[in-house]
Amino acid sequence: MTMPEYDITGRKILLVGAARGLGKGIALVLAEAGAEIAIASLNLASANAAASEIKAAGGKAVGYAADATRCADMERLAREVKDSFGPIDVLVNCVGDSISKAVVGRPGQDEEGMTEADWQYVMNVNLTQVFTGCKAFGPHFLQQQRGSIINISTSLSARRTGPMRVAYAAAKGGVISFTEALALEWAPFHVRVNSLAPGSFPDEAQLTPEEYRRGNERWSKVPLGRAGKPREAGLLALYLASDASAFVTGQTWCIDGGDGIA
Repeated sequence: MTMPEYDITGRKILLVGAARGLGKGIALVLAEAGAEIAIASLNLASANAAASEIKAAGGKAVGYAADATRCADMERLAREVKDSFGPIDVLVNCVGDSISKAVVGRPGQDEEGMTEADWQYVMNVNLTQVFTGCKAFGPHFLQQQRGSIINISTSLSARRTGPMRVAYAAAKGGVISFTEALALEWAPFHVRVNSLAPGSFPDEAQLTPEEYRRGNERWSKVPLGRAGKPREAGLLALYLASDASAFVTGQTWCIDGGDGIA
């Protein structure tokens, strides 16, 4: 038995920042479910490589290059996507990075404080990229009066943070508040805006053996006893991209094995 509400066959989905890691994992699931995928990355070669991986698995995908922290570049991307890929049904904003630094050096600690450049980088790559994506593609969604926006936050730093994570926590917490406010702004036009808040989802291809060993020690303390798998985040994104979530907007969906409440 099939459930038509979950069917996204033929829908066009743009994922910004999905050339690797969690974003690529989400893209692979959405492609497997039948969506046509566009991947935007700062580096065209990496976007094309991710698109090629999707096509090798039998899906449809194309790559684009854009700096998600700049409005002008994202507006240029919006024009390119419209002309060569077509009107999109779903936008996933999943660019992100972090810098672990104290705001200022603390007495008795061998550390340097965060610079203004550090702060701006973390804000731009985590929070500003959500604004630029929604600003660039917002007119399209509002005009067609339908669509789903999925912003990637984080369950740990946004909801339960700690020292050395001030900038990242502020940025990811900002993604959640941005999502809630924009959902109300666009609800009259039937455009839904939600946030997906993952816990630990390691990109094994990016980790050294030592980093993976240390990670395993950390992930074993997650209430469910392990790290997340990118496919699992992709399945949640599938729900938010489909008509199954047609009455859902302004929500943040944590997927963290219970880590955010432990």
